[in-house]
Amino acid sequence: METSGGQYQLVSSRLFFGEFGTLAAFQVYYGDGGIVSPTFVTIVLPVVNGLATSMALETAILRYGSSNLALPEAFKTAMGMSFISMVSMEIAMEITDYALTGGMQMQAWVIAPMLLMGFVTPLPFNYWRLKKYGKSCH
Repeated sequence: METSGGQYQLVSSRLFFGEFGTLAAFQVYYGDGGIVSPTFVTIVLPVVNGLATSMALETAILRYGSSNLALPEAFKTAMGMSFISMVSMEIAMEITDYALTGGMQMQAWVIAPMLLMGFVTPLPFNYWRLKKYGKSCH
């Protein structure tokens, strides 16, 4: 379906437009480099935006890329490929940010640990899926 280069482009695009874009907007618009909205909202919105961006990008790649699937088929395939991995990755990144900064601060030094946890967290599920069904997420 996708080349590994496509996977990296997808992940980086999703991170910058979904996860980091939402957190950056919170920090810019909610005063003094800190987020004043409730912590629950600052955890849920980046997760939702990250998932929406991921689904949109994967669907577009499957629709307009070399697979050239019909739009409903592309969306269904994108949902089946990696939705659980995306959810676990998003939640792990938010928990890491919260645990290391004591809130949803999204400081520059916490980006690397967030990315690491977001990468490592879905690996057991992806490994199990590959072994059981012979299918990878991407």
